[in-house]
Amino acid sequence: MSSSGAKDGPSSYHFETPLLDAELPSLLHSICEHGGYAYISMAALAAAGDSHAAEAASEMAWEQLHSGPWHSVLPIWRDAYSMACLYLARFHFAGGDFKEALRVLDMGVIMGGPLLRSDLDSAIAKVSAAARVVRVLDVAEKDDQLEPPLGCEERNNEVPSNLPVKALTNKIVAKMSALSLEGFLREYFQPGFPVIISDGMAHWPARTKWKSMDYLQKVAGDRTIPVEVGKNYLRPEWKQELITFSEFLVRIQSNNRSDDITYLAQHPLFDQIDELRKDICIPDYCFVGGGELRSLNAWFGPPGTVTPLHHDPHHNILAQVVGKKYIRLYDASLCEELYPYTETMLCNSSQVDLDNIDEKEFPKVVDLDFVDCILEEGEMLYIPPKWWHYVRSLTTSFSVSFWWNNCDEN
Repeated sequence: MSSSGAKDGPSSYHFETPLLDAELPSLLHSICEHGGYAYISMAALAAAGDSHAAEAASEMAWEQLHSGPWHSVLPIWRDAYSMACLYLARFHFAGGDFKEALRVLDMGVIMGGPLLRSDLDSAIAKVSAAARVVRVLDVAEKDDQLEPPLGCEERNNEVPSNLPVKALTNKIVAKMSALSLEGFLREYFQPGFPVIISDGMAHWPARTKWKSMDYLQKVAGDRTIPVEVGKNYLRPEWKQELITFSEFLVRIQSNNRSDDITYLAQHPLFDQIDELRKDICIPDYCFVGGGELRSLNAWFGPPGTVTPLHHDPHHNILAQVVGKKYIRLYDASLCEELYPYTETMLCNSSQVDLDNIDEKEFPKVVDLDFVDCILEEGEMLYIPPKWWHYVRSLTTSFSVSFWWNNCDEN
């Protein structure tokens, strides 16, 4: 059974899946070993040209992905989901439904396994290219009405009254320009001190491109992304949704300050959308220590998004591409004074709500020393491993975080 068996129909739109073709026998064998007989039947029909069977195979794999906690899902079912997404997207693409094809392919990237990732990426590139041609033709028939740029006054009023108590009254994070790699290593990396680098990203295309809503809409509007909805991940009403980037931009423009605030948080967006990845550069500082980059994530949302007090295991550079943020940091040596959760999943998060500190329940935090800052547009903040940090967006904000480790941690 070849994965290339699906017919194009009346349309010339088609993408190849060479990796799936090569891996198909072993993939089907593994699925069979895990009881996926019905899935295999539907996959065979999908490969032969049955779009309803492709939909059924996708739903079967989706059910397996939600059969228990994510960590307990068998990897083979993630690959099976990717395979079904490729089949299903092929039918949508052949029918000229580019948006639905991209949605399905993005679901394969987000929820599927790594085995067929190159097929998914190449299919996304081909569908995106076709969609851009159609979009250019559509735009030519309309008035060119661009959105106001991100960072404009009516959308990005600062909210200093919402900052935590004692904000900007303590020690301020050091700010350096033209910081050499040697100076960074000696003064901040090795002793483990945070620092703001004020001029490390002036050459990034993102500095200008990402202020344009029209540009973001053009390169990512039809793509599906996971977003967080709610004040922050520690709140019971917090949830996650899968929406298009276009819908996300609409929510940002609404400037909704309610508890339903939407945030694209800690998502590997640049692995998913290559056009945006080309707009940024990995800072040279991330190679200090001889380690390697662990993750590259996007943080994009309206004013008022909050990441509660927590710490991370790796070295981190937070690059503020658009807008500004308030950030407070506590030394990595502190632990019980910040009352971390005892649950394994939240052990790196503090129970203390800095926006509304309960001094009776958490008395030790009241007089603790900290450093804080307003991270301005175009600046980078180095956060050493295990340093506790709280982050609040003061404007519409688009940030990129670079996590890396030491060579002895590889």
